[in-house]
Amino acid sequence: MNINHKKKIGIVVFVAVLFLSFSFKSKFFEVAKQIEIYNSLFKELNMYYVDEINPADLTDRVIKNTLKDLDPYTNFYNEQDVEDAKIRREGEYAGIGVSVYYTNQGIQIKEIYKGFSADKSGLKAGDIVVSVDGQSLKNMERDELSMFLKGTPNTKVNAKILRQAQILDKVLVREKVVVNPVPFYQMINEETGYITLTRFNNKASSEVKKAFIDLKAKGMKKLVFDLRSNPGGSLLEAINISNFFVPKGKTIVTTKAKIKKWSNNYKGSNDPLDLEIPIVILVNGSSASASEIVSGSLQDYDRAVIMGQRSFGKGLVQRQKELTYGTQLKLTISKYYTPSGRCIQELDYTNRDTKTGIVPKFSDRGINAFKTANGRTVYDGGGIMPDVEIKLSAKTEATDALIGSKAIFNFATDYYYENTNIADPENYVFTKTDFKKFTNYLVNDTTFVTPQEKMFEKAYLAAENNAIAKEYQTLKNSLVEQKLSAIKKNEHILTNLLQEEILLKYYFKEGVYQNRIKKDEVISQAVNLLNNQPKYNQILSGK
Repeated sequence: MNINHKKKIGIVVFVAVLFLSFSFKSKFFEVAKQIEIYNSLFKELNMYYVDEINPADLTDRVIKNTLKDLDPYTNFYNEQDVEDAKIRREGEYAGIGVSVYYTNQGIQIKEIYKGFSADKSGLKAGDIVVSVDGQSLKNMERDELSMFLKGTPNTKVNAKILRQAQILDKVLVREKVVVNPVPFYQMINEETGYITLTRFNNKASSEVKKAFIDLKAKGMKKLVFDLRSNPGGSLLEAINISNFFVPKGKTIVTTKAKIKKWSNNYKGSNDPLDLEIPIVILVNGSSASASEIVSGSLQDYDRAVIMGQRSFGKGLVQRQKELTYGTQLKLTISKYYTPSGRCIQELDYTNRDTKTGIVPKFSDRGINAFKTANGRTVYDGGGIMPDVEIKLSAKTEATDALIGSKAIFNFATDYYYENTNIADPENYVFTKTDFKKFTNYLVNDTTFVTPQEKMFEKAYLAAENNAIAKEYQTLKNSLVEQKLSAIKKNEHILTNLLQEEILLKYYFKEGVYQNRIKKDEVISQAVNLLNNQPKYNQILSGK
């Protein structure tokens, strides 16, 4: 190599290093500049704004509003948020054993966990904790309310409970509450086992393993593995569970990040539990993240038949980063890819339309085909597509509004107090007559409000006089009729939700699953497929 050529290379390298150095310093300066702007703004606000401001609350809202336009998963956690996230990950905390709604009246009990303090003290779903140790909970903020029922194990809570317009005094004892991610498993018949996994917390793989071994001991030769409505969680737990059914050393998931050390190829590192047992995995539109890693990897290796509806489509991985004063940043660090090379991320947050806020779909630009181990064609860009798709009626806008409201919960609570007894879990059915009562109930319900009703009411209230009051009431009644007509198109979907909400009130979560394995049409189809070995094999062979 001649000297001139060496000099040219040296100059190019020097310019590249200089450019990178300048680029880094430029970005660092821009970050420092924006922080300084915020600090000076915050100082002026704090000193001169006419009313007192809450620095912690203001900063919390500023940061969260800043992050929300990146993606829904990159979040700032204040100290209470950090504690709540820890509970979700670890699956245990000291409390009374309930899930709750936070309301203006206080803490409303959404679900009672069987066998824990709330259950032993006779609390019921629908009860509202209005006072704790003499402190009224009326009109408290969510962050304040969340602290009252959790605390040190074996400490007592003197609570006043509002139930059906009566005030009850209860003494509750905080205790260690363990949230089992496998709330139910059972033999469906002599050869077919059923396991449901509701979340991927730190106990997920150990609980799935325990359930699987127990069912094998009871004669299980086929498995229905239910991941429907499982929102995901720990990447490591998803890898461990996939490894139960695929050979050691096989790639389960690959992550690709901006930071090289966070780009990894994760392989099964343990001996599997079983490489032969036929498996049907159930998924739906709310099966996300870690659920898609498990279903996607087993689909790519032709190890299980996936049944249900297309999954959610979350191909993003998050990690917690410690910040100052006990706070955390949970941020998206990478995308994950199934063994065949698929990224199943549905929404392209990077290219969000800044004017409309609309987030485009990767699938809008076209989907790509990939091959499973047996040569079957699978696709990226929008969740895991089932091998056996179970069609559901498309939900109307009114049905979405109904499901997002508390109307189903409130109706089920009233139903509980109006009906002393119902059939046992395996035989209970929410009938068409019951559904008619539900639609009648919705006529006067104030929680189920469609977007059209909100807009119409806003316009009416903005009017300068009530000259159109009569016409307003007529149109309002018409909107109610329209929304009731719209939800009837999804009667099957809503009947299942109502049935499960009612069973929860009488028989806890266990009763819901006992009913499912007898009445659920998707589980029934999964069992039928497992009983048809030629059909099962034909699906996985791709022929």
